[in-house]
Amino acid sequence: MAIRLSTGDQYESLINKYDTWMFDCDGVLWHGDRPIEGAVQVLDMLRKRGKRLLFVTNNATKSRKNYKTKFDQLGVEAHVDEIYGSAYAAAVYISSVMKLPKDKKVYVIGMSGIEEELREEGVSFLGGTDPLDCTLEPFSLANFTLDPDVAAVLCGLDSKINYTKLSKALQYLHRNPGCQFLVTNDDSTYPSADGLLPGAGSISAPLRYALNRDPLCIGKPAKTMLDCIQAK
Repeated sequence: MAIRLSTGDQYESLINKYDTWMFDCDGVLWHGDRPIEGAVQVLDMLRKRGKRLLFVTNNATKSRKNYKTKFDQLGVEAHVDEIYGSAYAAAVYISSVMKLPKDKKVYVIGMSGIEEELREEGVSFLGGTDPLDCTLEPFSLANFTLDPDVAAVLCGLDSKINYTKLSKALQYLHRNPGCQFLVTNDDSTYPSADGLLPGAGSISAPLRYALNRDPLCIGKPAKTMLDCIQAK
């Protein structure tokens, strides 16, 4: 049961109880490019007390290195090895848990953050930000060549989602034997600076419906994300 803290002694007891503190980012430390009032001061206080800080986010649009840049811009002290994004966790899962063979590939519905983390883990991929997939032209199976080496589809937040990406992902999941269906997270919405927008879970929803199949979710609150943090 959650308890609302109201006294200084209660806050002091809570701080002394834990050595490691995990923080979400979007909607907790900032809204868009605006820090939430008091967040920086709380983090500074915890560091001065020798606490270990970890930043855990389901936002897969940025790599850990790009997130470090955002922390710097907002005046928040953070180190790359303290940042755990769902894009990073997904890449680690594919390379270290799935142990995807080097001759296999991942089809990506998502943005550059996923691509950067897959590249860092040595995972081959297609789709994502490829201009051929970021198109509003009609999709035709007559002009599509199935790549038999695609062994997984990874879906994250994608601001350029379109029928071509969904159609290609469906083909790989439906026609390539054993192709894994993975999502960075299944958040239905995303807290932007000006209000809620569709989240990664909404992006993958058409595939779930078309396949009548649920994907493996890697981000919070799935245990997969915590396993990644513990492993590192």
